[in-house]
Amino acid sequence: MSASSPQLPLGIALPESATLAGYVAGANGAALTALRGLAAGDRLYLHGPAASGKSHLLQAVCRASPGRAAYLPLGELAGHPPAVLDGLEGLDRVCLDEVDAVAGDRGWEEALVGFLDGLRARGTAVVAAGPRPADELGLALPDLASRLAWGAVYALQPLDDEGKRRLLCRRAEARGLAMPPEVADFVIRRAPRDVRALLTLLDRLDRASLAAKRRLTVPFVKTVLDA
Repeated sequence: MSASSPQLPLGIALPESATLAGYVAGANGAALTALRGLAAGDRLYLHGPAASGKSHLLQAVCRASPGRAAYLPLGELAGHPPAVLDGLEGLDRVCLDEVDAVAGDRGWEEALVGFLDGLRARGTAVVAAGPRPADELGLALPDLASRLAWGAVYALQPLDDEGKRRLLCRRAEARGLAMPPEVADFVIRRAPRDVRALLTLLDRLDRASLAAKRRLTVPFVKTVLDA
């Protein structure tokens, strides 16, 4: 599906926040540049720890596609037979997330080898992601690891505190919520340092701000966190 129609095959929908413009790159500028310039036939593999932005980037690539695209989170799909991939070979972009979820499942691995071969023959752009380099995922088939690494490979780094501050302020602004830098810094010091946890906390602060009709200030945020 295209960016204007984010509902994807298999009932998987893309969040509106998943955009390349909304990604705070930090040390991952080279990967972001490569994804912005993604062309037909390109192959990219992203790896990095949890909350380094892999899923956000793959979803954003699909939303930015000028043609038909599919975001395929294998962590969700691995419980289904590989036949769920049937009929997707004609897409313009395919993003395979959580590749490690099928490691050791020979049926799924063999299906992915054939799927990737078919996509390559049709000139489909493919972006895949996992927590580690492809040859360290524990895949049963070396052929699958080699296909995942056919193109450029980028190791994503988690955001530092400055990057987290920028992300919080940017996501708050997108909600129409003003978050001064000093408030963002306070949140980062007090909250779990995982990016997903920070964004979950932003949801909580947004609801609290609306309910209390209060701006986000350090004293107000402190009362919310201490509640």
